[in-house]
Amino acid sequence: MFTFLTRTIALWACASALLASELTDIQFAELPGEKAEIRMQFDDAINELPKGFTINKPARIVLDFADVSNVLDQKKYSVDVGEVDSAVVVAGGGRTRLIVNLANLVPYTTRISGNELIVEVGSDVASQAPAVASAGSSASVSSDLSNPNASTSSSGEKSVRNIDFRRGVDGEGKVIISLSNPNVSVDIEEVASGVEVRFVGMSVPTELRRKLDVVDFATPVTMLASKQQGDDTLISIDAQGDYDYLAYQADNEYVVSIKPLNQREIEEKKKAFAYTGERLSLNFQDIQVRSVLQLIADFTDLNLVASDTVNGSITLRLENVPWDQALDIVLRTKGLDKRHIGNVLMVAPAAEIAERERQQIETQKQLEELAPLRTEYIRIRYANARELFQLFIDSSLGGQAGAGGQSPGGSDRNSTGSILSERGQAIVDERTNSIILTDTEEKISSFKELIERVDIPIQQVMIEARIVIANSNFRKELGVRIAGDAVETSQSGGNKFEFTGRLDGLTNADGCGPECVFQDGDGDGVSDDDRNLLTSNLVDLAVFNPAGAFTANVISSNFLLGLELSALQDSGFAEIVSEPKVITGDKQQATIESGTEIPFQEESASGGTTTSFKEAVLKLDVTPQITPDDRIIMDLVINQDSISQIDSASGVPVIDITQLETQVLVSDGDTVVLGGIYTTESTEGETKVPLLGDIPIVGRLFRNEVRRESKREILIFVTPKILASDYLQ
Repeated sequence: MFTFLTRTIALWACASALLASELTDIQFAELPGEKAEIRMQFDDAINELPKGFTINKPARIVLDFADVSNVLDQKKYSVDVGEVDSAVVVAGGGRTRLIVNLANLVPYTTRISGNELIVEVGSDVASQAPAVASAGSSASVSSDLSNPNASTSSSGEKSVRNIDFRRGVDGEGKVIISLSNPNVSVDIEEVASGVEVRFVGMSVPTELRRKLDVVDFATPVTMLASKQQGDDTLISIDAQGDYDYLAYQADNEYVVSIKPLNQREIEEKKKAFAYTGERLSLNFQDIQVRSVLQLIADFTDLNLVASDTVNGSITLRLENVPWDQALDIVLRTKGLDKRHIGNVLMVAPAAEIAERERQQIETQKQLEELAPLRTEYIRIRYANARELFQLFIDSSLGGQAGAGGQSPGGSDRNSTGSILSERGQAIVDERTNSIILTDTEEKISSFKELIERVDIPIQQVMIEARIVIANSNFRKELGVRIAGDAVETSQSGGNKFEFTGRLDGLTNADGCGPECVFQDGDGDGVSDDDRNLLTSNLVDLAVFNPAGAFTANVISSNFLLGLELSALQDSGFAEIVSEPKVITGDKQQATIESGTEIPFQEESASGGTTTSFKEAVLKLDVTPQITPDDRIIMDLVINQDSISQIDSASGVPVIDITQLETQVLVSDGDTVVLGGIYTTESTEGETKVPLLGDIPIVGRLFRNEVRRESKREILIFVTPKILASDYLQ
């Protein structure tokens, strides 16, 4: 017991040593200049500042306290002081973390006062660099593009020690800046050429002030330049293509990662921000709108045509915005609209453009009404002319087509009727599979272009199904038959005592049956009546139709005993393979079946009998659909039926049904196993004489034993193949 207490005290002492301090209280206060103060109270004095980092998106300050436990009652605190929105305190793994959520990322300072840590958020002094949370850096192929002999600043000066560029495994370009002091204010922004990173109050050695061409690394980054700009260090990262950037800081290293975007990310970015033009900056006060439009046209190399009604002035300041966004802002501000015609940009008031387009539509309508009509015979090659007529012409007439498929001129069309003009009409010639179209030249050309797109041969698919049925049977039987006869006669009185059994199949050496052996007292053969007594058995448990038998007889003048042992062992294996194949078109149902119809008699409603039929067929019903990536979706129904037996009472045939109905997606030429049924039947039986059959060893002479095993396995395979066009020809 003493040893246990000693160990417990030792473990408690170790735990206390590992977690030397406890966070007992936290307070928030507002300071002048929209600053926030966070005071963290510990139960013991702390000796060193916590390690921390900042995050830009979302804006956060994170401080980690090693060997500190948290005894606060709550985890989240709503602050709303200065730029601080809230704070979260969490503990785990022997440390405590303070997360300060900010509205905007601002500098902060930390200092120790006894057993208190004071954090000032929004301080004007340089503090830890802002960063953007990273999902984790990947392994990269490194190439040091900086001077390895770069000088190191003195202990009190903040400077850039090294600049390194690497390519990540996902093709991203990573710029790694080594700093002499992690407490530095960083301003990072996206500009027209790429990304600019400004380290406030930090110098860069002369040997690091240069431009580096990194095109050979195959990343979005093309050029990397660093220079001293006043008291700050400016690093310019030129990038091209569609990309996104990520920045984070770990101790003395600040990393900017420029990642290329895939197609999905590009589409998502366009949905979030629809403008994709090259970026520009405009800063004007009271400038003529026509002059702004001219500047944008010069920037984009577009030809500009401005209406005489475009006038007025505008004041704007746009920094690093896409030119198409800047153009939309200017046009919306002045109530203007634009139209692109090739590389010509037309600008006019929105009402003027709308009126001009309305007049163009009216003019076009009048031209159609006056245009001459002509008749064209359009031969349909692969599709059905009647179906195309009903799809494109009859539907556009709002169901008003005349008899024989003719479109009555001037009939009312629905809102979607645009295939024919008001004067147009069409007739279907089903004999030649043609459409006779009468309309203007423009409408006929549009209809022929439409027919060229839809009147194409559909792809053909061959579906091969394989149904495998395997049967395995085993039967083993062992039986016995015993027959006997005993006769006692009296010569004087002719009395007779007889005990007999049937001896079919038991004969003597002369091939003569019991009548040749048993004699009465006069020496005559046994009478027919007496011989009929021999048709009964003592024991008859023989195997039916045995494969082999062993017989033994004991015969005397008035006594006979026969024994027959019979045995049978039967095994067999059968495999039935059915392979229905069918060729059909894309999205067209096909059916193939083969089998028999079994007639049977059944009672009719009038009281008589009629002949009905039941089908036992092999059937494949399939509807394929070819996907754009050359895979096949199939709606399948497969039947494999067979006759099991004829019901002896009703005469109705019993059908064994194997059916599969499913939808499956398969690549071209691949084989898929759609389903399988595996059944096993095992039977063991015994027939015996009561009591005698239970005697050990001897009891086997009074038993018949049977053991049967049956196995049945069904598998269904399907292989679709898209047929090439040259195969069809």
